[in-house]
Amino acid sequence: MIFLEDIIMLNEIKAITQQTNNTNEHLFVKHLGQKLISWIELEQTLTERFFETNDLETLKKHNLSLFEELIGDNYETSYANPDYTVSLFGKELGQLITAIYTDFRICIDKAFKHDINSLESYAQAYVKISNSFLEGASVDNQIEIYKHFKIERLYDDYRSQLATQSDPSKSFANQIINSSDLSNIKYLFKLGVYITDNEIKTAEFLSNYDTEALNNLMIMTAKAYVKGFETDGKDVSLRNNVQIKYNVGQERMIKALIRAFEAENLTGFYGGLISTPANKQYNYDHRFDNGVYLDETFANKNTEAFSNILEEMKAITYDYSGIMYFDKFGETPFSPISKDSCIQYTDEQNKLSQEIRNANRSKSDEYFKGTETSFCIIAFPVPEIGDNFEDIYADTCKINQLSSEEYLPIQQHIIDALDQSEYVHIKGVEGNETDIKVMHGKLESPDKQSNYYNCGADVNIPVGEVFTSPVLKNTNGILHLDVVFLDELKYIDLKLTFEDGYVKDYTCSNFNSEKENKKYIEENLLFPHKTLPLGEFAIGTNTLAYVIAEKYDIVDILPILIVEKMGPHFAIGDTCYTYAEDIDVYNPDGKCIVARDNEKSILRKDDISKAYTNVHTDITLPYDSIGHINGIQSNGNIIEIIKNGRFVLQGTEKLNEPFN
Repeated sequence: MIFLEDIIMLNEIKAITQQTNNTNEHLFVKHLGQKLISWIELEQTLTERFFETNDLETLKKHNLSLFEELIGDNYETSYANPDYTVSLFGKELGQLITAIYTDFRICIDKAFKHDINSLESYAQAYVKISNSFLEGASVDNQIEIYKHFKIERLYDDYRSQLATQSDPSKSFANQIINSSDLSNIKYLFKLGVYITDNEIKTAEFLSNYDTEALNNLMIMTAKAYVKGFETDGKDVSLRNNVQIKYNVGQERMIKALIRAFEAENLTGFYGGLISTPANKQYNYDHRFDNGVYLDETFANKNTEAFSNILEEMKAITYDYSGIMYFDKFGETPFSPISKDSCIQYTDEQNKLSQEIRNANRSKSDEYFKGTETSFCIIAFPVPEIGDNFEDIYADTCKINQLSSEEYLPIQQHIIDALDQSEYVHIKGVEGNETDIKVMHGKLESPDKQSNYYNCGADVNIPVGEVFTSPVLKNTNGILHLDVVFLDELKYIDLKLTFEDGYVKDYTCSNFNSEKENKKYIEENLLFPHKTLPLGEFAIGTNTLAYVIAEKYDIVDILPILIVEKMGPHFAIGDTCYTYAEDIDVYNPDGKCIVARDNEKSILRKDDISKAYTNVHTDITLPYDSIGHINGIQSNGNIIEIIKNGRFVLQGTEKLNEPFN
């Protein structure tokens, strides 16, 4: 065991905290130092004996103590709150301090993982940063010290990130869960994340869940993952390790999934933990914290470090098969407060951020090849959804297990109609102002080609959509949503205006001023871009999901994974074929889907940096907002698909049965 004395800067940290100067700067330095000492001591506390000897209530209180400064009124006077720090130090210094303080909170995670090297790294950084404050260094000098620290951290941070994503032997969650008794929910508190009733009640609920039903559900899920490879013409046997990113409390379910993956000759592992945020506003406030130090030097060091770590770890990255992602829904909807005190990117930093993302994504594809990897997503409710949790859970399982074999022939009727159309016209009803036409590419060989993908329950569970990559030119009109949640953020009266396939104008009614509304959309929907193309158009066919959502009045809080199957949806950003456009994809009828590129993505042929946005946000128009969806032929003939929220195309009648 490594003891506290081995953290070589610990005595210096203690000495700094004992200084008596009561200026705001000194008080911050003292507070951060005391926190850092407590996190270092936490690492020593977290032994197996600690979890064995303490009862559940004690562990709950201990867990809360690590996050309580972010919760409720406590956040109002926390250095993690930009409003508070800026009020004390002014904007420039306050933003630096809140970024540093928030960054250092990662030491809680490092303590649980017994990552002594990282704790020591933060201890050394604390001494340098604190001395700069105590010596009255300029803000510019303080920023340089912090930037240098973040550059030094790049290799370790990327190494840790890639190990978590790709390497079962390095998975912290794997080590904890595989050595724990899942019937004793105290194991949850070993994971180092915020634990609420969502996590505890989920674990308790699954501990009593029918074993056979759970196993069958996970067998179906594993087979859906494999089916995604088959559908896209990829060889699932080339790579082995499947990262499972899941919600804490679902460990029993994930253990069943890992067994199901073993039957498919794949190694599933706990590769990422999701838990209830202590404070969503806190997460929102700190989205752009690296704007404190982001410049060209940092950007270059970032891409260099990522490239080098990929090469260093290529043996394990080459065995990465893909991700199995468990989405969740039911948490209290979040409407963020926009704060002037928060760090914002400059135009130049926006550009640098996008360059980093493009360069790292392009480099990543050399190792995590899109032609050899896949993914699968499924969603379940959390107990926070309310008293109907168990009923909603049961109905969600029913939705997730709908048969592709039943839906694919019905969806083929829709595809056949759309493939005869020059464009599709979508118009809203009863106050919904949607009025947009989406252009199709011309099929050179209609008997062998299609524009639309017939989507079963493989990469996206549940079943129920047909989708295409629209032609951008002449794709024009307005998309209007009364209320929609995108990436857990609420948008009221959202309107996007498209011209030649790109977002030209936008507004919503979240705030009193048009300026704030546009800023909200720019920072969350469009960021880091000024505009985005329409990368996907789809028609969802899962009317059962819609009816069940209406039954429980949960349409507004469902994840996009389910919502996108409940009406037409429009994805702004990249197409669904990003980095895999050159792989031939076929529908069950044998036709090749040719609409895999658009005018944006095809730029990869000449300059890949101009081809991708690294954004893909699905926005769904629910059935009750649809006046009509019509395919319009080149001669002006109309093929009706949906009218007044119901399917009217011949061969799709069965889709209306849940409405009855």
